[in-house]
Amino acid sequence: MKTLLALQHLAFEDLGVLEPLFADYGYRVEYLDATTDDLTQVDPAAADLLVVLGGPVGAMDDHQYPFLCDELALIRRRLALGKPLLGICLGAQLIARALGSSVYAMPDKEIGFATLTLTRQGRRSPLAALEGLPVLHWHGDQFDIPPGGTRLAHTRTAINQAFAIGRQVLGLQFHLEADVGLMERWLVGHCAELVSAGIDPCSLRRQAHKAAHALPAAGRQAIGDWLDQLEPTTGRHTASPRTTTAV
Repeated sequence: MKTLLALQHLAFEDLGVLEPLFADYGYRVEYLDATTDDLTQVDPAAADLLVVLGGPVGAMDDHQYPFLCDELALIRRRLALGKPLLGICLGAQLIARALGSSVYAMPDKEIGFATLTLTRQGRRSPLAALEGLPVLHWHGDQFDIPPGGTRLAHTRTAINQAFAIGRQVLGLQFHLEADVGLMERWLVGHCAELVSAGIDPCSLRRQAHKAAHALPAAGRQAIGDWLDQLEPTTGRHTASPRTTTAV
């Protein structure tokens, strides 16, 4: 069985609706708490796939949150090996920073469901499954596209929403993993941020309800297509990723 190591920063920001998909592809999932576990002891080559999840701190905040230094070091070592790496929100920002790109605050936070605009390369990428669908955004910072990276998507608020480095590295500023059926966890867990940003949780709840029809399946389609690209490096499991039950 293949192994997937997920670096987690908040209990409710996990692999969500993608976890059954990874199981269908033959991955055994292991979580590490990036804020408390000793990442210096992690072998960057051990896992077949490393996923760096989201969190409420900034990728440039290592002076306030020193654990980010060890996390960045692990990401850099993983990148040097050229092994599969997926970054979501903070995770994508950390990958961009590890590759020398800037991560900086946006004029306004982007929180809520909004449709992606795919670039020409994005329409030919695994993200093609997301064309025309609103996805969940929850960030106040933005990354520049790393050197050698391919820009895949943008929104009206953020010019850089996704990038790829070859076939092995994918960085997503948005949250395909979030289980919109469990949106209340996000609304409560980030309630102070919503108040600060002047965002009505009732509006987000309504948006989540509308997105629940098509987004989970499209998100799994996109990540499944990305996993298919990793052949023959990771090897595909005999089970079809399309068998995951839709939310």
